[in-house]
Amino acid sequence: MNNYFERRYVIAGIFIAFVLILLARLFYIQVVDDRYFLYAQNNVIRRLIQYPARGPILDRNGKIMVQNEPVYDIMVVPKQVKPFDTLEFCKLLDIDKDGFDKRMIKARKYSPYRSSVFEKQITAQQYASFMERLSEFPGFDAIQRPIRTYPDSTAAQFLGYIGEATDAIIKRSKGYYSPGDYVGITGVEKSYESVLRGQRGVRNMLYDSHNVPKGIYANGAYDTAAVAGERLISSLDTKIQKLGEKLMQNKVGSIVAIEPSTGEILCFVSSPTYDPNLLVGKQRGHNAGILYKDPYKPFFVRPIQAYYPPGSSFKPLSALIAMQEGIITPQTIYHCPGYYISGNRRIRCFHGEVHGDVNLASAVAHSCNGYFDMVFERLINRQGARKTDTSFNYWRDNVAKFGLGHRLDLDLPAENRGNLPKAAYYDKVYGKNGWRSSTVISLGIGQGELLATPLQLANIEATIANRGFYYKPHLIKAIGDKKVIRHEYTVKNYVGIDSQYFNPVINGMQSVVDFGTANGSKIPGIIMCGKTGTAEVKNKKDNSVFVAFAPRENPKIAIAVVVENSGQGATWAAPIASFIVEQYLRGSISKRPSGIYPEYYMNANLLPEVPGSPAEKTRKRADSLRRVRADSIKKAAADTAKKQLELKAAKNKQARNTVQSSIAMLLKRRDDE
Repeated sequence: MNNYFERRYVIAGIFIAFVLILLARLFYIQVVDDRYFLYAQNNVIRRLIQYPARGPILDRNGKIMVQNEPVYDIMVVPKQVKPFDTLEFCKLLDIDKDGFDKRMIKARKYSPYRSSVFEKQITAQQYASFMERLSEFPGFDAIQRPIRTYPDSTAAQFLGYIGEATDAIIKRSKGYYSPGDYVGITGVEKSYESVLRGQRGVRNMLYDSHNVPKGIYANGAYDTAAVAGERLISSLDTKIQKLGEKLMQNKVGSIVAIEPSTGEILCFVSSPTYDPNLLVGKQRGHNAGILYKDPYKPFFVRPIQAYYPPGSSFKPLSALIAMQEGIITPQTIYHCPGYYISGNRRIRCFHGEVHGDVNLASAVAHSCNGYFDMVFERLINRQGARKTDTSFNYWRDNVAKFGLGHRLDLDLPAENRGNLPKAAYYDKVYGKNGWRSSTVISLGIGQGELLATPLQLANIEATIANRGFYYKPHLIKAIGDKKVIRHEYTVKNYVGIDSQYFNPVINGMQSVVDFGTANGSKIPGIIMCGKTGTAEVKNKKDNSVFVAFAPRENPKIAIAVVVENSGQGATWAAPIASFIVEQYLRGSISKRPSGIYPEYYMNANLLPEVPGSPAEKTRKRADSLRRVRADSIKKAAADTAKKQLELKAAKNKQARNTVQSSIAMLLKRRDDE
């Protein structure tokens, strides 16, 4: 009897354990592990992602700069793939068997049960052929995606490009993006990604066991429609953008033009540039590899990432700060002997020019280094030598109000700060109280450690044009049909200079163009106020810099142009800026009294030699030969001069001996007599 009861409990225990194991397994399959659910669901219902049209980008006049065109991707669920004619499949998609195997391995690695991209961007003809035979390829499907196209092939660095989402981007998106999705990688495409991408939709389709679609699941009750991305209206004017890119072709540098009354950027040229259509389609990776290897760095966004010494273009800013602080007046006279003495340093004016007596306006017009060195020293020495660092930091804070030394929060990624050193930097280099105004005197004329981006230089001109304030520069002026704009772009940023001090500086800047250093770039009938800069670069040719705004009253455009390693500001940067200004204000370019014309600047090649290139090696060999020849000529000349001196000395010695002999004979004769 007891054995019976014992066996009953054992059997019951086994039965209960078996039931618990089954329940646990069911729980695991249905709740914990979704593989079987996905597999079963994909056999019947497939969630097809409906990718929305990415928002187009227009210029300020409504011209399309970037839009969409449809392409098709082949998708695969590896677990659903069954044996089929692989060679015929590869023939349809124009791939080889090795390529097929690699794609399948990648898809299985992502997920055997989830849909992923097998082949990207097939043609419409390939898509049609594939869909006709879809039932022969179980586990495969095709979806439509929009990709970008650029009608004018312009403003590449501004627009940026889209690319496939990386693992890092997918992780940051918290599941929004999947492998094969496209996202903005650079430029406006990146900074306005959340606005441009729109909202994806889902379409639930019924499929049978033969991979044949059987219609929409539940009459579309669970479908969601894709919502297209917002349209962006940029501030760029494509006419002057194209002109700027032509003027800067075969040159390294940048053009930034701003509308002072709004802060909207009218022209944004980074040179060398590239055709943005190269980064679309199947050849995108190949083309990107070539561009990345280009020694002139076309992906480098020079308007916001390149650092340049402002050179003489900085002088008007120094003058404004000095007047505000009561250090000088417009009538302050400085006598320029062609140089300036600061401590034990002697700083020459350009080419040692002697300017004589100059006031503020004439010093700006003729770019007198001595005048602005004097202004800078007075600012830094105002509290005495022992408080140089205090005065310097005060000067620095005033300069920073114009937008130097920090980001201007442009609506593009990767904007740089420039470099506006603090007193602590010089304390570290020279020791506490180990430096004086003479140590940093070059800052007064925009050299030394002072570095700015072209955007910052253009923003300074917009500030002067507005007589004391600026709006933060921006590239997108409206989002969507409601024309939304960020609030921070509507706020005036004052720089702490009274409006009364701007006229004397502007008088000098007008004189720069009317009869000063930029006289050759004068535009008939338009008053342009500007400042040339010939910025020194260590061990290289000077940068050509020009900043300006026009017209003088109610300015419509402020501009900064930098042409690297090309010489004086008046030679290259000023003419290029004047063509942009006139084209924007008039819609055409007139014949200039100086004889300059755009085609000359478009055709000029000022690209610097690439280090290590055959051209550079040839030049170095030629320079070496020239030095050898020069040294030989110098040595020969020295030897000749030495021989001539020796011969002359010998003749002189012979002459002295002759004279001494004659005197001796004469004395002997006298003695004899």
